[in-house]
Amino acid sequence: MDPQRLTGCGTALVTPFTSSGAVDERSLRSFVDWQIASGVHFIVPCGSTGEAATLTRDEHLRIVAIAVEQAAGRVPVVAGAASNDTRKAIDLSRDVQNAGATHLLHASPMYNKPPQRGIVAHFRAIADAVQIPIVVYNVPGRTCSNIEAATTLELAEHPNIAAVKEASANLAQISEIIRHRPARFSVLSGDDPLTMQVMADGGDGVISVTSNVAPRLVSTLTEKCAAGDFSAAREIHHQLAELTAAAFVESNPIPAKAALAMMGKMLNVLRLPLVPLADRHEGAVRAALASIGAVTA
Repeated sequence: MDPQRLTGCGTALVTPFTSSGAVDERSLRSFVDWQIASGVHFIVPCGSTGEAATLTRDEHLRIVAIAVEQAAGRVPVVAGAASNDTRKAIDLSRDVQNAGATHLLHASPMYNKPPQRGIVAHFRAIADAVQIPIVVYNVPGRTCSNIEAATTLELAEHPNIAAVKEASANLAQISEIIRHRPARFSVLSGDDPLTMQVMADGGDGVISVTSNVAPRLVSTLTEKCAAGDFSAAREIHHQLAELTAAAFVESNPIPAKAALAMMGKMLNVLRLPLVPLADRHEGAVRAALASIGAVTA
């Protein structure tokens, strides 16, 4: 197995903040250790779940460095480095690479809405400029543009583009990528509710929000799928259903941060324009945590 090939459960890490709004380095270190001890197969700092849009450049690089230090080679560190300015994306990618990340996660450029050939040019320029593998992130709900299957497959031919995180929720599109990809190229679900379906179709795992709260369960789900034990995987999928739904009652990572605060893992502090979970959703989040035994009802 190629050690750079991403499989299983990767957690899209939330970023803990102190009550004053600074990065909570102690909680971050403890959180990374808990995630790895709970069986996750790789970690993903500084993505949208990590509130990367509101991090300073110094904070961004410090979070990656802490994740790398705490992981200590136990799991890959797939660091977010996205920008809708290709030059800025390259610059940040080089700094993140120097901070020790093993892979880079790059969302398709948002707001600019480039055509498919512009998306190809963007990712190829980044891939040519760095030495570590890139994960293409297709998330139309945030970028307002879809990376078509043909475009992903074209990018997959680049030797430094190693995977796609597919969050289009378009199972036909994802299936087309799986059928025609190079053998070395990983297809990862970017939607927690679809992990089992994507893996049943031949996908390789998930970059998960839910695993922030339930790392052991989501990791085991991917392991059962990889082993072809879909009966056991289905049981876990159903066990996680209430939590997975609760994780998206408001914009990610608002519910995840609230859940982790209920579990005592970190403070429920977000950066504007994100705000804490609305009171009307707190009962549903707590009930979802109780359903997997993470808190008492």
